[in-house]
Amino acid sequence: MNFFNFFENDFLVVFPELFIATVIIFLLSYGVIFSTSEYYKSPALAVNVSWLSFFTLGIALLLCINNSSSSMIIFNNMLIINPFTTLIKAFILLSSMACILISMNYLDYQRINTFEYSLLILLSVLGMLCLVSTYDLLSLYLAVELMSLSFYILAAYKRNSEFSGEAGLKYFILGAFSSGLLLFGSSILYGFTGMTNFEDIAKLLLGLGTISDPLSYNGIVIGILFVSIALLFKVAAAPFHMWSPDVYEGSPTPVTAFFSSVPKVALLALYLRLFFYTFYDFIAVWQDLLLLCAMISMVWGSIAALSQTRIKRLMAYSGIVNVGYMLIGIASGTITSVVGLLVYLFIYVVMTIGFFSFILGTQNYKTKGLNVYLLDLTNLGKTNIVLGLAVSLILFSMIGLPPLAGFFGKMYLFFAAMNSNLYTVAILGVMSSVVAAFYYIRLIKLMFFEMSSKRFTLYKQMDQVNAYVLSISLFLLLIFFVSSDALLLSCHRIGLFLFL
Repeated sequence: MNFFNFFENDFLVVFPELFIATVIIFLLSYGVIFSTSEYYKSPALAVNVSWLSFFTLGIALLLCINNSSSSMIIFNNMLIINPFTTLIKAFILLSSMACILISMNYLDYQRINTFEYSLLILLSVLGMLCLVSTYDLLSLYLAVELMSLSFYILAAYKRNSEFSGEAGLKYFILGAFSSGLLLFGSSILYGFTGMTNFEDIAKLLLGLGTISDPLSYNGIVIGILFVSIALLFKVAAAPFHMWSPDVYEGSPTPVTAFFSSVPKVALLALYLRLFFYTFYDFIAVWQDLLLLCAMISMVWGSIAALSQTRIKRLMAYSGIVNVGYMLIGIASGTITSVVGLLVYLFIYVVMTIGFFSFILGTQNYKTKGLNVYLLDLTNLGKTNIVLGLAVSLILFSMIGLPPLAGFFGKMYLFFAAMNSNLYTVAILGVMSSVVAAFYYIRLIKLMFFEMSSKRFTLYKQMDQVNAYVLSISLFLLLIFFVSSDALLLSCHRIGLFLFL
């Protein structure tokens, strides 16, 4: 029996990942051959490859949804496929498709004619799909590195900008440091358990707290803490957030939109797999760490955002606050908190993509290079009232104003925290939302109520692709109040698979 026959069913289950990997090779060959061809006069292929990448992700989405296996552990217990991973992968693919769409107009105007941009998006998506399915410490590290290496290059993709190069360098240095912590923590866990598989480690840790051997117990605790801190770096939770504002500001705007939305889905899905399955019996160890980081993220992110004058830095600190909310859902440690986290995660990604589709669609960044300032939104509501109202609704949803979707996302998380007797954290979350309302409402004030005779920003008509993405995002935020049962039931159903 040869290698391929032995893993025949395994290859069928991971067909979406194999399809993306194969297409990357073909698109890379296509780009290299035609972009350097004198016969075809070295055409610019950035937009062309972007559309091909978009359809690639669409086909991968269909393959993922129509997977023949509902639950399966594959490749010698390295990866797992179940309804939880399938839904998370589908959402990652949909979000990545939206990010590619809103970036096309930017690539065309900025004359970024290098086709590798979309290929790097595909590579990072491939890493995230593997990360969601990871079931072993080895596959965890490899998937994180595949995702992270693509991110480092994307952050520094605008090669004629020193800000972009600085962002890539900072991201690389701090990302390599966090990867080292992850590898060190995994090594400690392997050294004290002799295992790398999530299921095997979970079985070993069951009741280990009653064992009288302090050396083994403390060693496992240290390993769990190192792994937790490394992943907190990746998700930009305070106080491990120092890379986030600079990287978000220096990266090209569509890359910032991608960083602030899609990776959080994969990383938080990994958090659920690790903490609710593998390390659940050591909840006393990691719960306090996550609660502390959640509180620091909410407080520091809200306060730091008040003084920001650039939209991308503002969104960076806003993302830190939202990560704090999501960590509450993990630290609460119940199935109710898992459902609340998944609902809020989906709503957050929709809000973020919708807001960045507005920033990229209006192309107000043209005269500002990489930076978009808050004052650039001055009088938008008077210039284009429909667009101003649409953006205002997204901002109100970020605040958590009912009946928009953002309110229900926060409500589920805070109720889950109170059900776990975490009243202090829930109250702090509500207070941070009140503070966050100030800098979101400040944007609305600039758009509709700023009476400046010296500054009146004119916007061109929004391009169709970004307008469609903004419209769909706004529709989802508005319709959630009317029809939320489908999402709630789906999140509850897939959350149950973490406890099986």
